[in-house]
Amino acid sequence: MISRESFAGWYRNRLVWVAVILLAVSAGTVVLVNQAGPEAEPADLQAQIMTRMRTTLEQADPGQHNHAGHSVQQVATEEKPAVICGVRVYGYEPAEVTALADVQTVYGFHLCGVAEQKRPWDVAVKLAGPVIMDMSTEPPGIQVVEATADVMFVDRLREMFPAKYAELALKEALADSEMADQRRRYDAAAGL
Repeated sequence: MISRESFAGWYRNRLVWVAVILLAVSAGTVVLVNQAGPEAEPADLQAQIMTRMRTTLEQADPGQHNHAGHSVQQVATEEKPAVICGVRVYGYEPAEVTALADVQTVYGFHLCGVAEQKRPWDVAVKLAGPVIMDMSTEPPGIQVVEATADVMFVDRLREMFPAKYAELALKEALADSEMADQRRRYDAAAGL
């Protein structure tokens, strides 16, 4: 017959072994998930591309990514107002690359505000729309999608963008977090 004490000891040891096994499986899972592999690189590459796009657009003369004839008002001072941009990457070519240096072309969206002093976002000059960046040149080339007298915007977008990115460009603009970050940086640059 099994006594109560021996059953409790066996049961307690059984729970200890179950806990040890669960701990080992959990630790192994954490190691595998955190291990830097090819799956982790695209997210990092995506962030690098976004940073490069944003920096390029903010440092470029606003006329390079100008839309619909909008231009920055000339200010009497020599200092040019800051351009604050938010970006979204729809994709890049070649798609299989894993390093920023290997990216040739980026397809995305940009929304930039010209941060003239004390001018609120709602009345700021804005430059926005789908953009193609040629990353093979220094500085990267900027090409915006614009309608012409003969070609509608949607048709021009489909001419310039690969189909998979054109469909995204017709539906998606900036992520909420990117827009919030842009507004915060704009307000700081405009002295608001």
